[in-house]
Amino acid sequence: MTAITKRGLLTGTTALAAAAILPARRAAAQDMPAHERQLYEAAQKEGEMTWYTGQLQAQPSEAVGRAFTERYPGVRCNVVRTTSQVAFQRLSQDARARVAQCDVFSSTDYSHFTFLKGEGRLLAYRPQNAAGMVKAARDAADADGHFQISYLALYLLARRTDQLSEADAPKSWRELTDAKWKDKMAIGHPGFSGAIGNWAIMMKSMYGERFFREFERNKPQIGRSAGDPVTTLNAGERIVGVGIPSAATLFSISRGNPLQLLYPTDGTLLVPAPSAGIANAPHPNAAKLFMEFVCGAAYSRTVREFRAESLRPEVPPPVGSRPLDEIKTITPTPRQVETEMTEVKELWRDIFGV
Repeated sequence: MTAITKRGLLTGTTALAAAAILPARRAAAQDMPAHERQLYEAAQKEGEMTWYTGQLQAQPSEAVGRAFTERYPGVRCNVVRTTSQVAFQRLSQDARARVAQCDVFSSTDYSHFTFLKGEGRLLAYRPQNAAGMVKAARDAADADGHFQISYLALYLLARRTDQLSEADAPKSWRELTDAKWKDKMAIGHPGFSGAIGNWAIMMKSMYGERFFREFERNKPQIGRSAGDPVTTLNAGERIVGVGIPSAATLFSISRGNPLQLLYPTDGTLLVPAPSAGIANAPHPNAAKLFMEFVCGAAYSRTVREFRAESLRPEVPPPVGSRPLDEIKTITPTPRQVETEMTEVKELWRDIFGV
């Protein structure tokens, strides 16, 4: 009888684990087009990649990380989820410290990418899977291939259905300055959320600085992320969500929370949100593979479960959402985001004191 040593047991366990992983990798590779398979083979040698993201909430971000690793066994996705502005600050701190930790960066602030591109800090890589994306995503991508759209985000109004009737709810952004909404609203912060920065640019463009002064008199509860008002409304602390993300709200509704989306008559904010590989990515092949993933159908199927808009025509829109062609949308131009974002953040802090 052969004695079983601790070393022998560990060696055997490792061999069994490797034997289990290899068929999964072979099966995954067979399901890939040639350009993905080539990147996957190179990425397996790197073994992992790190994703700084401020686009999706924590739960869907983690689901995306798992879906990536399931599609590409042996390449782990390390998800670092914060608000967009904090993610950008973290990336900037890495650059100042001359360390390379981030492989792919995702944000709701388009100006982050025009700035990083100008600084030569983005990986010049055009994913082949991007050719099959919906037109809105293709059109908003960088013409030179430095960043791609990975999230078409809608931001609008929402109400607590058990405390506010649809007839009495605000119908437009402009109505939020009415005194009857004092102490009843919740919103994110443009200093942390790129989406709320985009919203602030549009409100200033449409209604001027006066809008913010009148809005401030109603004392909205100010969080950080655009998704924070979902939590605030669920807790019953406020009854109207402002600049609230469609995806997070619909997901909350699917969990039984008494919320309803309200599409403003003066336009639902549509924010094309990019992702990009970083030029000094420590895992460049895994970064390129992740960019192929976010442009492909597997990614859209994953985020659809959390009510995010599909980026692929073969993946239907999320349950509970209205088709984009039925919605009046407003979107700041890339030039507006690039030149006005800092100004609206300063204006906000000036008026709201936070």
